[in-house]
Amino acid sequence: MKHRIVVLGAGYAGAIAAGRLAKRLHRDDVEITLVNGDPEFVERVRLHQLASGQDLPSRPLRDVYAGTGVQVRPARVVAVDVDRKTVELAGEHGAETPGGDTLGYDSLVYALGSTAADHGVPGVAEHAHNVAGKQDALRLRARLGELEPGGTVLVAGGGLTGIETAAEIAEAHPGLKVAIAARAGVGDWLSDKAQRHLRGAFDRLGVTVHEHADITRVETDRVVTRAGGQIPAQVTVWTAGFTVHPIAAATTLEVSDTGRIVVDGAMRSVSHPDVYAVGDAALAEGAGGKPLRMSCATATPMAWQAADALAARLTGRKAPETTIGYSMQCVSLGRRDGIVQKVTREDEATPTVFTGRTGARIKEFVVAGAAWSISHPTLLLPSRRRRLAATAEAEPRIAAL
Repeated sequence: MKHRIVVLGAGYAGAIAAGRLAKRLHRDDVEITLVNGDPEFVERVRLHQLASGQDLPSRPLRDVYAGTGVQVRPARVVAVDVDRKTVELAGEHGAETPGGDTLGYDSLVYALGSTAADHGVPGVAEHAHNVAGKQDALRLRARLGELEPGGTVLVAGGGLTGIETAAEIAEAHPGLKVAIAARAGVGDWLSDKAQRHLRGAFDRLGVTVHEHADITRVETDRVVTRAGGQIPAQVTVWTAGFTVHPIAAATTLEVSDTGRIVVDGAMRSVSHPDVYAVGDAALAEGAGGKPLRMSCATATPMAWQAADALAARLTGRKAPETTIGYSMQCVSLGRRDGIVQKVTREDEATPTVFTGRTGARIKEFVVAGAAWSISHPTLLLPSRRRRLAATAEAEPRIAAL
């Protein structure tokens, strides 16, 4: 019987892992099923562009994996039973619709990603928008289109997502009053040169910056800060962090206090060896012993690591294991400006930075390259595929699965 590999989630991590596994393993030996709630691949790192009014290319997953042997299953994941090795699925509107049933597996790649975290702040769920998913971005896009000139928009969160969202909305909607607020500083981890360029870009775009503004409540037309101040906001966009889906924490998998699956250097669950976790859903150690942050920059190498380790395990080869590190952080500031901050492997900013149009071109090259790798999953590696149990030494390993 074929070894059943199920990949949950087709974001950057899951989509790349599925394609890499298809390239590494022979389809006569394995059955790879990719489960995703959306039938298309969503460029999450471009959702601030979608929210601002731009259209993104359509990439149906069935087209992406046509001819690869990967079976695409459009369905939502309801629950995972890692002891019985089953995944409960539901269709778009519930289990009674097409797509809803129980799927068994021999090896599981968990890549369900993350969603916006409200951190318990009152009013976020009721009144705030976010750009953590395609439908969220489309709802924000529609709301921005309803605002009259002079309407107020506040982006809550001074990280990469907040900065890019504020800049994109301000550039696409010059008639709106756009502001950004952060509990500490906005982009304060960047080098001095990068921070100066960021402030200049926000000045050019008319973005008002509120630092050390700890938001304690979101209302329909404003936010309230811990100091008692108020910032007008007909639209609040919440980008103050991400949280993982609670599915993993409901299993017997070992997870962190934030619900991320704890994995070893091969992206393999430390409690369940038949489960691999990649992307935002996994808690993995990177260079310098620091946990890898939630980002596309780590999703891709994590997917490579997991796919290569699983393929090696199934074919009796030694699983490769390297420490994942960083090289740069890319920040778009609208379509014609950007910052590319060189960082150490431990993700600390260095004095080297590229800004302006050069920064924008590099950022676009990186983002387009990530999308290209999804659209061409079988062109990532040499063409030779590995067969299971290729040697006598491999046979006990396969039996142990």
